[in-house]
Amino acid sequence: MSLGYAEKLSYIEDVGKVGMSELFDTPRILQEKIEKLAKMIRKSKHLVVFTGAGISTSCGIPDFRGPKGIWTLQREGKALPEASLPFHRAMPSKTHMALVELEKAGILKFVISQNIDGLHLRSGIPREKLSELHGNSFMETCSSCGVEYFRDFEVETIGLKDTPRHCSTVGCGARLKDTVLDWEDALPSKEMNPAEKHCKMADVVLCLGTSLQITPACNLPLKCLRSGGKIVIVNLQKTPKDKKANMVIHGLVDKVIVGVIDQLNMQIPPFVRTDLLQIIFTQGLSIDGRFMNWTLRVASVHGKEAPLPFVHSVEVSFSEQGKKWKEAFLNEQPLRLKRRTATSTKPFNIILKLNFSDGCGCSCTHIRIPVDFEVSVECCNHDKTSILQKLRRKAIQDLCCGQNAVIERKGIKTPKSEVTVFAIVTNMVVYDKTSKPCGAISLSNGSRKRQNEGVGGVQTSRKRRTERKVEDGQ
Repeated sequence: MSLGYAEKLSYIEDVGKVGMSELFDTPRILQEKIEKLAKMIRKSKHLVVFTGAGISTSCGIPDFRGPKGIWTLQREGKALPEASLPFHRAMPSKTHMALVELEKAGILKFVISQNIDGLHLRSGIPREKLSELHGNSFMETCSSCGVEYFRDFEVETIGLKDTPRHCSTVGCGARLKDTVLDWEDALPSKEMNPAEKHCKMADVVLCLGTSLQITPACNLPLKCLRSGGKIVIVNLQKTPKDKKANMVIHGLVDKVIVGVIDQLNMQIPPFVRTDLLQIIFTQGLSIDGRFMNWTLRVASVHGKEAPLPFVHSVEVSFSEQGKKWKEAFLNEQPLRLKRRTATSTKPFNIILKLNFSDGCGCSCTHIRIPVDFEVSVECCNHDKTSILQKLRRKAIQDLCCGQNAVIERKGIKTPKSEVTVFAIVTNMVVYDKTSKPCGAISLSNGSRKRQNEGVGGVQTSRKRRTERKVEDGQ
């Protein structure tokens, strides 16, 4: 989680005020403020949202300055909280998804984030409507051509350092860098300039879950005041900007935003996470021409040597034609199987059971790979957008994950191989108004009891699916 990020940061003595007591508005006052905020948003022409760590605590990511925050516990000499699930499997909160709905409705114009967890992008906020002031733990960028790469694994470094990978843009190939700032790094103009522009244009800047202590970022919301804009702060602790705000709400961010969405007669859309991987099948004749030597590899789409964090292991078996061949269990990356078969072998299927890592919403999925030792060198690019939309609709309809589909297939002459890219639904969450997300995964590491179950271990029988029919909110 953010624990690894905190450990990578350079040490400084002063990290601001930590461990301040939390304040809660009474239920009546909280409801009045929620209704008032909803009216402000409804009338807004240019709503900007400014977010901090407080919008991600319900995702299992600890904050920094709260009573149980990382720096608070460090100052008190207490043990740091244990990560409840892998950082790369954290799922958006109700607040993240509510912002997606507000953006799609044309109400929310821009999001400014101080978080490095990548959840705004993961949730579906368009990159062009997002400034990530302090970077993104899952983003690499090319300093030469400016291309960004959003990964499914946490980038190894922080502080704008070189990573092990290179830009894949044709004609570039420059070394990539991480995007997460260390203490001494200046805020990048690429993120700061649009954030400042939208704050100046805003008639409402809504600050969610931020202590508003880190400069210069904390001063951005104030820029709306010159043109008559209003500031609303939703935070459990006092902030240095409270006196400048038109309204301060002391309540849980999720509760406040869910209340606002309800007042606006809107719904929080489900979250469906789709991950990609590639299956590489390489073949070559033996010297005497009697055998076909072949290799099957399950790899990341981010490169053969990149980690594939959502796959724990792969069980390999064969169709009827290949029953005589020994099955295999791959549990160490790179996930690779080497075999030799006679050239007279008839076409067969390789059946892969992909066992997912902790944090995925189901235990496994099955992929069938047809093998006839004939490789077409033509690329077959499917309609990726259409396929992803279909997978999403299917996941929501079935209230479970594990669906997969081919989105690209290409042949390579030398070495003779075929690369097939699969899209796989690895998480599906339906958000409830009053409780935890329906289908929230068990956060205990090592829990594998998910096979044949629905969303994150929640049983989804046909009757239950009928009773809880979920419409596609996106």
